Amino acid sequence: MVNVRQAFDLGMGSIKHAKLRSALTSLGIIIGVAAVVANVSLGASFNQFFTDELGTLGSNFIIVYSQDVNILHDAELNIIKNTPGVESVSPSNSQMAAVNYISSKRQIDVQGVSQDAQYISNLEVETGNFLTDKDKYVAVLGGEVANEKFDHNISLNNYIDITFTREDSSTVSQKFKVKGILTSEENTFVQGGPDRDITIFIPISTMNELLNVSDYGGISAKTTSAESVSSVSDEVDRRLARALGVSARDIDNDDVKPYRIFNQAEIIEQLDQLANSLTILITLVALVSLIVGSIGIMNIMLVTVTERTKEIGLMKSLGFKKKDILLLFMVESTLLGTIGGVLGVLLGVMASYLVESYLDIPHVFPPYLILLGFSIAFIVGLVAGVYPANKAASMDPVEALRHG
Repeated sequence: MVNVRQAFDLGMGSIKHAKLRSALTSLGIIIGVAAVVANVSLGASFNQFFTDELGTLGSNFIIVYSQDVNILHDAELNIIKNTPGVESVSPSNSQMAAVNYISSKRQIDVQGVSQDAQYISNLEVETGNFLTDKDKYVAVLGGEVANEKFDHNISLNNYIDITFTREDSSTVSQKFKVKGILTSEENTFVQGGPDRDITIFIPISTMNELLNVSDYGGISAKTTSAESVSSVSDEVDRRLARALGVSARDIDNDDVKPYRIFNQAEIIEQLDQLANSLTILITLVALVSLIVGSIGIMNIMLVTVTERTKEIGLMKSLGFKKKDILLLFMVESTLLGTIGGVLGVLLGVMASYLVESYLDIPHVFPPYLILLGFSIAFIVGLVAGVYPANKAASMDPVEALRHG
C-alpha cells in the first residue's frame, strides 16, 4: 500500500526526471496565479488610494448643493447646523471672476466660504492664516494661484483686484488683501468640487454682498464621527425636504427635490464598487490563464499515463491497488499545480509592487492572497489530475504489460 509520503517522493522524482516538460506545464499556473494575486492586490491598493484621496478633501463630510437659485438661505443653513450630529457647517458660493495682479489678469475660480471650511475640507495653510467670520476684504489663495498663475508670484499682504459679474450682468470690483496661501497639493483622482490649488477663497458674507445675493450655492457640513455620516445625512435630508415642501414620497427622487445631498460614506461606497468591479474584471481575465494551465497539466498527465502504461501494469501485477495508482498520479498532478502556485505567488507579489510603484498608489498586499494563490494552484492541480489518474488506475494490468 502506498502512503502519501511515498507518493510525494515518487511524484517529485517524476517531475525532476522531466524538468523542462514540468516547467512548461506549470507555466500556465504560474502566470494565472500571478495574475490573480497581482490583480487582487491592485484592487485593494486602488481601494486604499481612493480612500486616501477622499481623505484629502475632508472627513465625515456632508455636502448639500442647490439645483436652482434662491433655494438655500440662512434658514436652511440653520436647519443643517442644528441637526444632531452636525459639528460644523460652511455655506459657499462660487464664480469664475477676473483677477488682476500687477499687470496680469486671469480668470480664477473664487469661492466664498466661512471659517469652518478649513476644518471641513482639510485646507492646509502654508503661510499666513485662513479666513475668519470677522474678515471682510481678505483672501486666501491656492498654491498654484499664488505661484504659477500670474506673471509675478503673489505673497502675503499683497493686494489683488477681483471683478465679479452680478446676475443683472453688471460688474463689481474690489481689492482684497492676501491673508494666506494654501499648501500646494498633487492633483487628486477624486475631486470634491473645484481644485483648491487653483481657487481663491474669500469670506462668504463679502462675496454675497458684492454679488447682491442672499442665497448659497451649497452648504458643507462635518459630522461628529465617521460612523454617523450616513444617519446624520439622512436626517439633514428629511429636515430640508420638510422645510422646502418636498413630500415624503419624493425624498429619494433627486429630480423632484430642489437640492442634492451626498456624503463621504456614499462616495466611499461608490469608489469601493468601482475598485471591486475593476478587480473582478481583470481577475476574470486572469482566470483564463488558470484554465489554460489546468488543461496543460491534464494533457501532460495523460501523456505521462501513456508513457508509463507498462510501469502501471507492472505495479498492478505486484499488488498495487487502484487507489494506490490513483494516489500516485493525483499527488504528482497536485505537486505540479502547487509548485506553479508558489512561483506564481512570488511573481504576483513582485508584479503588484512594480505596477503599484509605477502608478504611484499605496502598496497593499493582504496576507490572505498567499493562501489564495496556493489554494487556487492546489485545486487546479487536483482537478486537472482527476481524469488522468482515474484512467491510469482503471487500466487492466495484462493489457498494460503488453503495451509497447
